[in-house]
Formats: sequence, structure tokens, C-alpha cells
Amino acid sequence: MEEITSLKNPRIALWRGLKQTKTRRETGLFVVEGDKSVLEALESGFEAEAVLLDSARPVPALPSGLPMVRVPDHVLAAVCDTKTPQGIAAVMRMKATPVTGRRLVALDGVQDPGNVGTILRTADAAGLDGVLLSQDCADPYSPKVLRATMGSIFHVPAEVTPSLPDALRERQAAGLEVLSSQLDGAPFDDYRPTEKGFVLVIGSEGSGVSEAVRALSDRRLRLPMRGRAESLNAAVAAGIMMYSLTRE
Repeated sequence: MEEITSLKNPRIALWRGLKQTKTRRETGLFVVEGDKSVLEALESGFEAEAVLLDSARPVPALPSGLPMVRVPDHVLAAVCDTKTPQGIAAVMRMKATPVTGRRLVALDGVQDPGNVGTILRTADAAGLDGVLLSQDCADPYSPKVLRATMGSIFHVPAEVTPSLPDALRERQAAGLEVLSSQLDGAPFDDYRPTEKGFVLVIGSEGSGVSEAVRALSDRRLRLPMRGRAESLNAAVAAGIMMYSLTRE
């Protein structure tokens, strides 16, 4: 098993840089921490560039043939994002899985990592087919989003699209309805899904759905506010709508 002890090692320097969105997108790599997440990623078909083990950690029960690297505590801590690493991490390659199907959710500028991760997790739980993200969303492979998905990033196809409006038009051409969630829309409770399928668009926390997406939407829908709250958290609103749409 390979052993690396220095923070100055070029590979360690690269892996430490994966905390940055720019480096992840340039390399197509990201870091997964903990036994459960590493195994889940491997079982879901993600390829490991390296599995990093704490110096005192026994070799875990993982598929054979993986590139294993022994590192001391301070090196593992430098690569990981959490303050107290669990003794194992893996550098994984992103998997290009096309977002297809007839029940999708699209995130339009959702920038809070917790919201993006929670929406991905809820999309998985509700049985949606995939998630589209605009370029200005929080990166689905960032450490905070990964933790918030609780492993669902490995189950639900997620695609960061260069142009969300173009991606939505492609789905419209395939027969799907684009449903825009916004405060001035028609009552969501009155909407009934069709057999065509849908793309539910959730807008940014601050400004909502962008004007370009709003303009092409087939339906603009709002959840009822029966109390005094002006709006709902983006992930909460998305969860209510996703479950309601899949129930129908």
C-alpha cells in the first residue's frame, strides 16, 4: 500500500484543493468522507482515484483492487473538510449521468448548500428521476452539500447545466410541463399533474425564479400561506411540492 506523509506531496496538494469549486470542476474529482459514504459511492458506480486511510486504521472491507494510500492524521485532516475525520476518505471521479425521466426538479440559483443537499435528498426519497442545477447553484459535490444529501447524491442523477433555460426547453420539447414555483403564481393546491410529466423549478432564496425561466414556464404555482409567514424555506417548499406531485 502506498504511503504519503507530507503535505507538500503534489497529489495531497491537489486533493486539498478539492475543497474549492473551481478545482473540482477542472479535475472532475471530489472528496467523500467516512465508511458509509465511501462504500455507498463505490456501490453506486463512482470510481475512486484514491482511498485514504489514517495510519492507525485497519484496512476496511472494500472492493479489491482499489488504490489505497496510508496517510498520517494531519494529512487526512488537511484533505477532509470535517474537523474530526473518521479515519477514511476517498477521492472520487464525478460520474456523468444524463438527467432523464418524466419527474424532475430544477434548481434556479439555489445557493445555500444545505438547501441544495436537502432538495437532492428529498428528490431521492420522493422517487424523482433527476435534478437539474443552474451554474449559480451551490456545487452538488461540495463538502457541505454532500453531507446534506446523506448519500442521495449517489442515487439521483444531478446535472449542472450551462443554460437552465435551454435545458428546460429541451424537456418541454420532450413533452414535459415546466412548473415554476413563485409567490405570485396560481394556487398549487388547484393544480393537477398530467400524464406528460413535469420539471418543478425552485428559485433562489433571495430573488426566486429567474426572469428567463419564469417566461418559459408552462405553469406558475405558489403554496398557500395561511399564516403570517411571507414565504417558505426553499428546501421545505420543494419537499412539499415534490411529494404532492409524485402522489398524484
